[in-house]
Amino acid sequence: MDITLDKNEDQLNAILTVHLTEADYSAAVESKLKEYSKKAQIKGFRPGKVPVTLVRKMYGKGILADEINSLLGKSVDGYIKENNIKILGEPLPLETQVDFDTQKDFDFKFELGLLPDFELPADQSITVDRQQVTVDEKTLEETHDQIVRQFGESTNPDASEAGDYLYGKLKKADAEGEGQTVLLPINKVKNGVEKFIGVKPEDAITFDLKDAFAGDASDIANFSGLSKDEAANVEGDYVLTVEKINRTTTPEFDQELFDKVFGKDVVTSKEDFDEKVRTTIQENYDREAEGLMNRQIVDQMVNNTTITVPKEFFKKWLVRANEGKLTPEQVDEHYDDYERELKWSMIRNKVVEEQGLKVANDEIVDRTMQKILGQFNMEMTDELRESMRSFADNYLRQENGKNYVNEYEAILAEKVIENLRGKVVVNDKPVSAEDFRSQAVS
Repeated sequence: MDITLDKNEDQLNAILTVHLTEADYSAAVESKLKEYSKKAQIKGFRPGKVPVTLVRKMYGKGILADEINSLLGKSVDGYIKENNIKILGEPLPLETQVDFDTQKDFDFKFELGLLPDFELPADQSITVDRQQVTVDEKTLEETHDQIVRQFGESTNPDASEAGDYLYGKLKKADAEGEGQTVLLPINKVKNGVEKFIGVKPEDAITFDLKDAFAGDASDIANFSGLSKDEAANVEGDYVLTVEKINRTTTPEFDQELFDKVFGKDVVTSKEDFDEKVRTTIQENYDREAEGLMNRQIVDQMVNNTTITVPKEFFKKWLVRANEGKLTPEQVDEHYDDYERELKWSMIRNKVVEEQGLKVANDEIVDRTMQKILGQFNMEMTDELRESMRSFADNYLRQENGKNYVNEYEAILAEKVIENLRGKVVVNDKPVSAEDFRSQAVS
């Protein structure tokens, strides 16, 4: 057997040629033929007494093809590993005309996409922003309204009153169609609120959208489904066709409500409840801000790392690897996204290799236990630990270990980001909750 690798001038593409002679595969083929002769059940012959010559005539070509394919797979994989060749995806076999009846020697060619060496950006050369969100009174008020709607008693009265919500379809006065489904909070209307009082299902209300909300783009966007920019520039009359009125009775702020919202006896007074609401909102925003900063790190690392990808090979491999799911046209349409994800994968792997990042089995099990407990709003105790570990082990073994791999990859990804965070400049940037929400959805 002889294997050669011919790289293109760009050093990103190569052809791997495997030359096989009869000596490379004959012994394995003969062994397989003898196996078949012992197991084959052919009319006129007792089991185990089928002549090898007959088996060769009936099955020889198929056995030869199978053995050569198996030998090729092992040889190509072994060559790539032994020579530490970094490839994209898998080798793609090139079409080869062979005649198993007459040929003894064979040449098989494979197309390779080669991954280039690259350097990560210098430490502290990249800057990212960490949003420091301030929880304002408007955000607290909106959260309070959500709690009331979720835990209060809901009814659908015949006519609207202040504090109700109008559910229906909204459209521009001169527009065709039925419009966008919306839920209008009457208590957010600043001007002309009388138009929305005493309204009944099937009533149509014509009003100046911008004037009704006093030009507050945030309130207009939250109600209408328009983007922040569209809401800021909205003009003219709109029509709301009411389908039903939603009314929610404010629940008593007592221990029963406290327990429903935060769990039994977590808070025991209105003051503690309000503080817990504020703290929870802040924690949620801090967590979202952390995620936003992490995405910035990924984007900046990809943008500032020079990696040349074997583009045409990558496209071809994507189609082949996703046969029946991706067409060449779809690959072309979304190619930039695929290439970006590939580059990030290469950067991530380089960080793991250079920094020696690893994930221990105990980390995976502990993380899984914490996730399970979190679903039930429980805290770990010594009594729970043993039974929860057994539960976690069982979960991680499910789907042929897929859950274990997913947890491993998630923890490793976090370690990569944590490592990179120490290599970038982080600027703390104060921002209001409203502005942060606008950034998060843009």
